[in-house]
Amino acid sequence: MANNQDNIAFLFKALADRTRLRLINLIGEDEVCVCFFVEVLKINQPKISRHLAYLKRAGVVSARRDGKWIHYRITEPRDPHAARIFREVRTWLAGHPAMQNDRSRLQKICCAPRLPLQLQRAPRPASMTA
Repeated sequence: MANNQDNIAFLFKALADRTRLRLINLIGEDEVCVCFFVEVLKINQPKISRHLAYLKRAGVVSARRDGKWIHYRITEPRDPHAARIFREVRTWLAGHPAMQNDRSRLQKICCAPRLPLQLQRAPRPASMTA
């Protein structure tokens, strides 16, 4: 029982940070490379990576390496109650105006005919390919 309570507490701690919520929102249903988070959020890569590592430890994101690129995607918590909470948070994020602005910036960057120099070789999220 204590283990489950610890997991739920860790989930709530992971969700208690605005930057981590923004990352969850930006990932959405995609698999997104760290470099896009840096560009959209204007936060340096080490800080983004620390937040993503926290979300990974909380069991809500997973990572995949492809050469020098690391892609992140949402994974649902194993506990059904935690999964329901996480789904509700993601639904709320999708309707929040500031989070919609972040998604719009990601869409604009990904769908631009010419990516910014630092993203030119980065793989675009699948749902946002031009």
